[in-house]
Parts: sequence; C-alpha cells; structure tokens
Amino acid sequence: MKRFKLTLEYDGTDFVGWQRQLNGLSVQQVIEEAAFAYCQTKIVVHGAGRTDAGVHALAQVAHIDSPRDDDGRKVRDALNALMRPHPIAVITAEHVADDFHSRFQAIERQYVYRIVTRRAPVALEKNRAWWLPRDLDEGAMHEAAQGLVGQHDFSSFRATECQAKTPVKTLYALDVLRSGDSVEIRTRARSFLHHQVRNIVGTLSLVGEGKWTAADVTDALAARSRAAGGPTAPPEGLYLTAVRYPD
Repeated sequence: MKRFKLTLEYDGTDFVGWQRQLNGLSVQQVIEEAAFAYCQTKIVVHGAGRTDAGVHALAQVAHIDSPRDDDGRKVRDALNALMRPHPIAVITAEHVADDFHSRFQAIERQYVYRIVTRRAPVALEKNRAWWLPRDLDEGAMHEAAQGLVGQHDFSSFRATECQAKTPVKTLYALDVLRSGDSVEIRTRARSFLHHQVRNIVGTLSLVGEGKWTAADVTDALAARSRAAGGPTAPPEGLYLTAVRYPD
C-alpha cells in the first residue's frame, strides 16, 4: 500500500459538506467512489477538516492508501477524470510516509471569509461570497477582531451541536481587509470549533454596520454563551485556504 497526500479544491455549493452523510452527496463520498473505481477496492479518504455544507476549499488536504504502484501524477489525473463532472479537483497527489495523517498531524488551518458589500447583487460570485447590500467599516471590524486573537474559551462562537471536547482554542491571527467592494476576514489556528469562523464573522459584521462596538465583542467572548454572540454568517463566503504540517 502507498499513502498519498491529496491537496484538493472544491466548490461546496451542492454538497452536504466534507463528511459522508445520509442526507445527500458529500465531497468525501465523491472522492471515495472515484478511488474505488480507480483501485477496485474500498478506499477511505481522511480529510484535514470537515467543512460544512456550502463551504468551499482552495487547499483542503486529505490522504488515501492505494494498493496500486502508481506515482502521484497518475493518481491525481485518474481521480480527477473519475470525479467529473463534480466540482472537485485534486491539485496535487504526493507519495508520503505511511505514518502521515492529514488530520492529526496538521499544525495550522487557514480560512478566509469573503463579503461583497455593494448595492447591486452578485452575479458571477453567487454562492461564493456573502452579499451584503450595505457598506461595512472594515477598520472597526479589524480592531474588534484583535480582542479574539489568542487563547480563549470560544463558547460564545461555538455551534450548539459542536462536539469538540473543549471550547478553548487559540487564534493565531484574525485580520479584516478590504479590496474594492470585497471585505475579507482571514484567520489562522491549529483547529476551529464547529461554526466558529462563521459565528465570528457574523458578530464582526454587526461591528461593521455600527450596531456593535469592540467592547460588545469582548463582552460576548467573556459571556461564554452562544446566546451572547452574533449571528452565524452564511456558508457560501467561507473558504479553507491552507493546511500546514511540520516541516
């Protein structure tokens, strides 16, 4: 058996999320079915993170064990051919050590959330950004975001159905930047709670609209209650952009 590290790109619009589920088609299912067709045996795909329904990825990482003695380029091309026409692409397939694990060995995950702030609705970016037909103060949002950087109990930004053993996480960075009509929220951490990024974005959007202050965000964090946090931003603006591993 040869283990391969896969770097994947996908449009999550029409999927129920990364993980296999009974209520619809998942990204994992499509890859596993392609791997079965390629290897003629059941293949389990292990992902670095479980993106939600509607969430996209520019560089999701996963690994598979293949019984075939092929190189990474052939694995990549075969899987891509067998996954058509689904909007999933294997960017690279690399032969790695047998003890490599895409999830457990990841030391950092990076996400970006995109908001389009203009009066006109989005056309080309439908399902790929959160459209808000009003302006946001990205400077105020960035200032408020800095109070969330570091190690905290993020219960106020955790989905009620989150199954993580602890709500304590460490955000390495949380930055808000603007480019034209687009506001981007970029964040890095070893791992995230369920809906953590989307709940943080929804909360920061209240600051951008002038409804909340930075102090309100700090108070929400201190409350350690989901009821104290802001709304959950929709999934279509969220992208998993990178997963890092030890050198």
